[in-house]
Amino acid sequence: MTLEIFQYGFAMRALEAGIIVAVVAPLIGIFLVLRRYSLIADTLSHVSLAGIALGLLLGFNPIFTALGVTIISSLGIERLRNSKRVYGESALALFLSGSLALAVVIISLAKGFNTNLFNYLFGSIVTVTSSDIYIIFALAIVVVAILSAFFKELVYITFDEEAAKVSGIPIRSMNTILIILAALTISLSIPIVGVLLISALIVIPVVAALQLQKSFIKTIIFAEILSLFSVISGIFASFYFNLSTGATIVLIMLAAFIVIFILNKKGKND
Repeated sequence: MTLEIFQYGFAMRALEAGIIVAVVAPLIGIFLVLRRYSLIADTLSHVSLAGIALGLLLGFNPIFTALGVTIISSLGIERLRNSKRVYGESALALFLSGSLALAVVIISLAKGFNTNLFNYLFGSIVTVTSSDIYIIFALAIVVVAILSAFFKELVYITFDEEAAKVSGIPIRSMNTILIILAALTISLSIPIVGVLLISALIVIPVVAALQLQKSFIKTIIFAEILSLFSVISGIFASFYFNLSTGATIVLIMLAAFIVIFILNKKGKND
C-alpha cells in the first residue's frame, strides 16, 4: 500500500529538497557552532528576508534574490569584523536590524504580507517547485565542493586559529569562505524551513550531536542523522496534519536535543 504523500508531486519535491538541505546544513553548522559563529547564521537568515521580499516585489525567483543579498551582506559583515572598528557582535546587530527594517519597507511597498511571503517566512511544502529543486541541488553541490576543497584548513582554524595562522593558513580568507558557505546554505534552505527558522536547522542538530562528546567526524555523522530524521519526519507530519513545515521540523529537532541532553546527563550521573 502506497502512502498518500508519495502520490503528490509537491510533497515529493519537498522531500527531495528537504533531504538535500538536511545533508548540507550540519556540514556548515559544525564549523559555525564550534567557532561560536552561530549568531551569523541567525543574522544571515534575517538578511535573506530582505532578499525574499525584494524578489516577490520585483517578480524574480526569491531564492536568487535572497542568495545575492545574503552573499553581499556576508561579505559586508566579514569586512566590518576585520576592520577592528566594529565589534563582531555589533556588526551582526547592524546587519540584522538593518535588513529587517529594509524588509519591512519592501513589504509595505508590496502592499503588505501575502500568502507567498508567509510561506517563505516559515516554510511550506507547497512552495517547492521543480526549478527550486534544481537550484537547491546546484547550490548544495557548490557548498559541498568548496567545503571539501578547504575542509582541512577549516578544521585547523576551528580548533586552533593561532597555530593555523602561524602555519601560513590565510585566516581571513578561510573566514570569508565559511561565511559565504553559510549564506549559500541559508539560501538553499529557505523553501523548506523558511527564513525565520533556518538558523535552527543549521545549529540545533550540531548542538545535539555535540552532547554525545564524540570525535569530529562522528559528531558530523550524528548531526546528519538527526537532521535527516527531523526534516523527513517534519515533512511527513506537516503533510498529514496540515502544519507549518519549518516549525514542525524545528520542534522535532528541539525534542531530540532535549532527549539527548537528558539521557547524556543521566548517563554521567550514573
